[in-house]
Amino acid sequence: MQNRRVTDWLPTTRKEAEMRGWEEMDVVIFSGDAYVDHPSFGAAVIGRLLEAEGLRVAIVPQPNWQDDLRDFKKMGRPRLFFGISAGCMDSMVNKYTAAKRFRSEDAYSPNGQHSKRPEYATTVYSNILKKLYPDAPVLIGGIEASMRRFTHYDYWQDCLKKSILIDSKADILVYGMGEQPITAIANAMKERLSKSGEKFITAAEAKDIAKETRQTGYLERKENIVLDSESDRELASHEECLKDKSKQAANFLAIEKESNRVNAKRLLQETAEGVVVINPPFPTMTTEQLDHSFDLPYTRLPHPKYKGKRIPAYDMIKHSVNIHRGCFGGCTFCTISAHQGKFIVNRSEESILREIKEIARMDDFKGYLSDLGGPSANMYMMRGRRSELCAKCSRPSCIQPKVCPNLNTDHSALLRLYKKVDAMPEVKKSFIGSGVRYDLLLHKTGDKECDATTERYTEELISKHVSGRLKVAPEHTNDEVLSLMRKPPFRQFHEFKRIFERINGKHSLKQQIIPYFISSHPGSTVESMAELAAETKQLNFHLEQVQDFTPTPMTMATEMYYTGINPETGKSIYVARSMKEKEAQRSFFFWYKPEEKKKLLQILRKAGRIDLIKRLGL
Repeated sequence: MQNRRVTDWLPTTRKEAEMRGWEEMDVVIFSGDAYVDHPSFGAAVIGRLLEAEGLRVAIVPQPNWQDDLRDFKKMGRPRLFFGISAGCMDSMVNKYTAAKRFRSEDAYSPNGQHSKRPEYATTVYSNILKKLYPDAPVLIGGIEASMRRFTHYDYWQDCLKKSILIDSKADILVYGMGEQPITAIANAMKERLSKSGEKFITAAEAKDIAKETRQTGYLERKENIVLDSESDRELASHEECLKDKSKQAANFLAIEKESNRVNAKRLLQETAEGVVVINPPFPTMTTEQLDHSFDLPYTRLPHPKYKGKRIPAYDMIKHSVNIHRGCFGGCTFCTISAHQGKFIVNRSEESILREIKEIARMDDFKGYLSDLGGPSANMYMMRGRRSELCAKCSRPSCIQPKVCPNLNTDHSALLRLYKKVDAMPEVKKSFIGSGVRYDLLLHKTGDKECDATTERYTEELISKHVSGRLKVAPEHTNDEVLSLMRKPPFRQFHEFKRIFERINGKHSLKQQIIPYFISSHPGSTVESMAELAAETKQLNFHLEQVQDFTPTPMTMATEMYYTGINPETGKSIYVARSMKEKEAQRSFFFWYKPEEKKKLLQILRKAGRIDLIKRLGL
């Protein structure tokens, strides 16, 4: 992949645009991430997609918001719109740990620098653009905008915040994976300009287009709202949620339910500034549409401006392949299904193999694929057997509290894909770096052929696709907490560990299973964490992959944290809110460290749990 020219990337400066012969842009995208021209980076995907529609698209990565704002002015006003994304993560999650300390680095910035993006980046960028270009349409999207589209709890300010549409002053919000709505909006704008003969789309015209486009949100005057009882659903107002936490919990339940329906309703929430209107989503993308998104002419490299600099997130994924989108696990602490949807969208084998050939052309590729996976490694090609039953369903998880009988859990397509990839002369080894859902591997359907295929897949996975360590995510050992997480009982982890060790022994392998755990999740107590420590000690684990629960906008677990209520049952639950409580829970991950012993002894003596002191050998 040598001999690249700067014009192989979308332009990031006026000079680069002029090198293409462009005097003006159709769309200018501002991103909180460094510009990596790769299908795992959202700004690049949207930029390439719009380019394929014949538009002149520029990307301004990590603009300086603290100087004379020249980065926001350098491309001028675009003919269609400004697009804004805080990046691949919420800017606050990206910057701070659960303890509200700086993360060690910003994975999406050159050399991991923290100073390259503002807090609440979407709002900061949008306000600057609306001040500089009051009548130019501003569209916000990406995970930060998507998960903050309604009244939401913000952990860092410890308060309920209004829809990001209000604080950002943006004209249109695009939520979820943006390919379909952004293409529809751009094409509608092009058509409008063609008919009017005008040079620019106005903010008012953009809002009119948003009203007719799925998967968008906008702010509307209350007097302009016409409700349809069949297709609309009103949420409790922002002011009601401030006064009554149970209203906020009920709102989230309604939002989650509509998000998981094939035929969702339009959602409306009143605020003092107007009514936030969120249109229903587009139908799930087809394989052909997803292939088109992945097959765009990415360079697969960081922009040349970062030469000599390390972008940590890129280093992690540059030799990996995403084979599907979506997740039907429905974990309450996770934003994946809320953002990508619970219905799996699969890439074709042909598209996947084409991407691997592109990776093989990279100068530093040595024949090893670091991941052949997705949000969950083993959901490829899984769907409901009868689509009409899925159309009636609004369950957030297809596998918890038990696997839906309509779900086809056949792993044969994934097995075929692995074998085709491994047969490629360019590939020495393909590893599965994404987390594996072991509850799917343990599920017995009663269909002998399907169950036998799952067993073959499990052996293939463990014997040929583990780079020494297999990631799985039990998350906790207490079944009550696991139920609140929508995760399987811990006995299933024991069962899977036995299978893992048997297959390792059969193939004379010395591989490790690496479990992920979370402390301070709603429902988790100090005692349940002590039990987790004792349980994992018995399994001979010295835990490494652990994290303290971070309440992120618009997840079920975050609503539990803020309200102290399980929205599904209305019952109160214990929540560790203070840093002291959270630190106490986290310390049990490290029971084996001498410096933690005194603290843990004090906690367990106070709780009267001499039994756990003995089990932990403290």
